Amino acid sequence: MAPEKIELPPKYYLEYFQYLLTFVQKKYQHILNENEQQFLSGFDALTEDEKCLFIRFANRTGSFFRTEKLKYAEIEDIPEVLNSLINKGFVEPLSSKHLPQAYEVLDIFNKSELIFLAKMLNLETRGKASLKKEEVLDWLLEVGNWEEIHFLLNEKDFSAIHAVQHSVVKVCFEEEVQLLKFLFFGTRHGDMSEFVTRDLGFQSYEKYDEDKMVAYFQTRQEVEDKLKVSLAREDFYLMQEAKIEYLEIFNWFMDWTETHRKELTEIAIPTFERFTLKVGAYLEKLKALDEALIVFRLTEQSPSRERQVRILDKLKNKEEAKALCELILAEPQNADEHFFAEDYLNRLEAALQKKKSKKAITQHLHGSESITIDLIWKRQVEMGVIDYYERHGKKATFTENHLWRSLFGLLFWDIIFDTDTLAIHHPLQRSPSDLFKPTFFEKRKERMEERLLMLEDIDATTIYIHNIFFEKYGITNPLVDWYGGLFPLILTLLEKLSPEQISLIMLEMARNLRENVRGFPDLMMWSDGEYCFVEVKSPTDSLSNQQLYWQRFFEKINVQSKVLRVEWQKPNLDEFL
Repeated sequence: MAPEKIELPPKYYLEYFQYLLTFVQKKYQHILNENEQQFLSGFDALTEDEKCLFIRFANRTGSFFRTEKLKYAEIEDIPEVLNSLINKGFVEPLSSKHLPQAYEVLDIFNKSELIFLAKMLNLETRGKASLKKEEVLDWLLEVGNWEEIHFLLNEKDFSAIHAVQHSVVKVCFEEEVQLLKFLFFGTRHGDMSEFVTRDLGFQSYEKYDEDKMVAYFQTRQEVEDKLKVSLAREDFYLMQEAKIEYLEIFNWFMDWTETHRKELTEIAIPTFERFTLKVGAYLEKLKALDEALIVFRLTEQSPSRERQVRILDKLKNKEEAKALCELILAEPQNADEHFFAEDYLNRLEAALQKKKSKKAITQHLHGSESITIDLIWKRQVEMGVIDYYERHGKKATFTENHLWRSLFGLLFWDIIFDTDTLAIHHPLQRSPSDLFKPTFFEKRKERMEERLLMLEDIDATTIYIHNIFFEKYGITNPLVDWYGGLFPLILTLLEKLSPEQISLIMLEMARNLRENVRGFPDLMMWSDGEYCFVEVKSPTDSLSNQQLYWQRFFEKINVQSKVLRVEWQKPNLDEFL
């Protein structure tokens, strides 16, 4: 029987928007400025239909809208409501002050409409139909007169809605609405559609006591800093799309950094560092090595130091590259850094002795066990290995990262989502805001270690995991991959490994969740008397640093694991004779 279809009320978006405003006022009243307060009080005074039409504008992409395109069945008299919003300052008609946004205005028309507009301006349009829309738009902006254009677009005859004086209007309070949404979601990526997916049943969230949710931002400066970095990063992407000369982008970024970096509050620094890595990678890809090196040196966040070493090596500055590798080896941030630095130093040493060196991952791969399977598994190598084990009387299944991540997410569910950690800020949060930060483990260490003691009692552990699995099934948790076979697979894992081994793996993951939730072996193979985790490699595959990291860690704690090279069985030519 198909599940009953969920239908949202006609003005569902009004409920969501008002909830957001109420929530933000409750949590952030102390940091809202005069303009935001003015918007809130003005919005509160609007009629229901006025609020709805304004929200329709605010939730759409762009600032400018064509009045004849406005069709919302739940709003009774759109022309009257629109005129009222104009009179109350929530929408404004097109005017001469919008000249700086002329491109955005004309972009709401299609190519044919732009050519028609040009004809009404008495411009020669011969040959323009064969151009792309962007080319027609650029031409019209170059030869057209903005005063005539906006006057024409405001002509009554140009609009299909004759009760509205203006054919094109601009929504107001954009910055205020943008900031209020930013306060609620804590990011520029938050979207009002998340309310819709929740209420339609496509996404389920952990339920929190709203009174225990805490503000993500504590001061106005924190808000402005993080928003400032986010907007600068968006400008960077737009400059790339516009194919701005890389030196111009580099100079813009360095000027921006010079002006703002020193004053950034702590909450904005991770966003700035990710932004910096994007700019550095962009410059390195264009082979602007000197500029890329300068940018990468602004942060130590991985993979900045590795990129610096690679660039220094290309610039023939091997001494500085070597010194940086030694620093990395002293305090590596992750497996990629550790093995890269180790391999680079080994390569330098081998070069001095006029020898060849092999990467650690290559050495491990070449020294691993191999099996031969039929070529029919070429596009499904892991399935071929599962078939190989099953034909030898063993059980095998996919595990890779999802088994370990899911066990971690289920075992520590309440600890992860605990509002007392001050990392839950709004009801649509998929995970705590500190999930991939160093503070995640620091704040939860004692409770996690206490929970791991439960593993000594297999019955208690089984009951606990069972209850959490079925109580939380389907609720969004970035660590848990929900599917029916997950619970029995976890039971197999608990049966094969000792409580101490599982505890050590869980704690190692917790120390650096950003890096240590990946790189686990592809398969788990087991029979009555044995088990082994298997990293499968086809003849063209290579081993990653993180995979080698977990192979070595498993070996250290006596968990059975191996890399298995697959070779293809050669066809028997006698069959064709």
